[in-house]
Amino acid sequence: MTPSESTLLEMRGVRKTFGPVIALDNVTLNVKRGEIHGLLGGNGAGKTTLMNVLFGLYKADAGEIAVDGRVAQVRSPREAIGLGIGMVHQQFLQVNSFSAAENIVLGTPLRNRPTLDLTTPKQKIRALSEKFGLSLDPDATLESQPMGVRQRVEILKALYRDAKLLILDEPTTMLTPQQVDSLFNSLRAMVKSGLSVIFITHKLREVLTLCERITVLRNGKSVITLAREEATEDTFIKAMVGEEMNIGRSLLFAKSSYETEIAQVGSKELLKVDGLSVEAASQENQVISDWSFTLREGEILGVAGVAGNGQHELAESLMGIRPCKGKVVFDGAEMTTLVTRDLLARGIAYVPENRWDDGLLPKATVAQNLILGSHRRPPYSNGLMLNLGAILKRSQELIDEFKIKTESPQSLAANLSGGNVQRMMLARAFSQNPKLMIVHNPTQGLDIPSTEFVYNKLLERKRAGMGTLLISENLDELFLMCNRVAAIYRGRIVGVLERGQFDAYRVGRMMSGLE
Repeated sequence: MTPSESTLLEMRGVRKTFGPVIALDNVTLNVKRGEIHGLLGGNGAGKTTLMNVLFGLYKADAGEIAVDGRVAQVRSPREAIGLGIGMVHQQFLQVNSFSAAENIVLGTPLRNRPTLDLTTPKQKIRALSEKFGLSLDPDATLESQPMGVRQRVEILKALYRDAKLLILDEPTTMLTPQQVDSLFNSLRAMVKSGLSVIFITHKLREVLTLCERITVLRNGKSVITLAREEATEDTFIKAMVGEEMNIGRSLLFAKSSYETEIAQVGSKELLKVDGLSVEAASQENQVISDWSFTLREGEILGVAGVAGNGQHELAESLMGIRPCKGKVVFDGAEMTTLVTRDLLARGIAYVPENRWDDGLLPKATVAQNLILGSHRRPPYSNGLMLNLGAILKRSQELIDEFKIKTESPQSLAANLSGGNVQRMMLARAFSQNPKLMIVHNPTQGLDIPSTEFVYNKLLERKRAGMGTLLISENLDELFLMCNRVAAIYRGRIVGVLERGQFDAYRVGRMMSGLE
């Protein structure tokens, strides 16, 4: 196959398996010089796996990679970098105690290694920063920098190594709208200078805004590749989720169809938080300072903020996991000093952010995980012994209802994929029929039909009077589902907006501490 002169990268017939699981099946990808190419698909579609093959982190079982028209063996990230390929991962690979410049040059040869004089590297870093609008201070220590700056360090790390193809894996997840705009402007400047970008995302709006061409993966296969102007939103949506989804009725794409239902809220005050403060475990400063808010029956209150601004501590303090100061009243009774077991018994459910460390017993079965928190109460227990029959029966019902992919209720939970662990935790929380649900990034890792299923479940419980504290880094999700949104910055509530006041840029300013 003879590539066009405009073609920078070709991946042909790529296959990758992990045991019996086929992650990639005969995938083809073509990237031109000087273009931003979107790689779109739901969770588990194979986007990151394909790019990990390209970057040398995984070895493909079949297929070939051609760069600049030449077939290349990419057996390690070092070989990928040598071919001009750079990758910015979802989880940044950084040393917090190092400066920005030290992180950028880490692993590269230095002429004056004994003295670590970075004068010349810093000059190159500043030139790249100015050229592509990636402003940062090369001497700033990373641990004090926000996510936007940390991401620029990762991008500059690739550019410093003379990358001609830059891979960005879900780069907007932890950015404010203003930071997203700035990133997009930088990427456009890069392609104007001749670089190519592969932009991995599951967000349709982003690829339609930024990318010239878009490839959709589904179930490990490449479905279509189209120029942005050649297809409608529905074309890409159907490619992502298949033909089985009724686009016209989807909550995700027909917000006006349930606007009235979202607006309906009860008059009874369900949760009242007054002067809540939480101190960091390792130091004396407060990670949450003087938070006060109320939540009514049938209300969905959103919490918007860049990761690391107190969301995790808020959820854990309300669930009795982390000590706090102030006063918390739930359903008319003070609960500030109650432990988690008592809070669960009183009707509060919790879906934590860290599904692996905080929400899962990996060595227990799926069934045991599904009843966790209710395992001491009927019908699962008589106080002395567990009722295995009742546990397995209810677990199978939840597995079917929430479409958890597992061989049986008695399979180990450690064998579940990330998306199925999330479904399991959501099933557990909803099955408890709570009065209040605290959910942190509930649809993270879920595909579009599964996300829609979760939203429908929240609305179903909302109609029954359940209050929801929805902590999410996805503004689209918050604007779609919430009656009010509280914006936070550095452990403080900056402001609370009613549904009619929602504006992405205003919330972004609040999340940045500017308003």
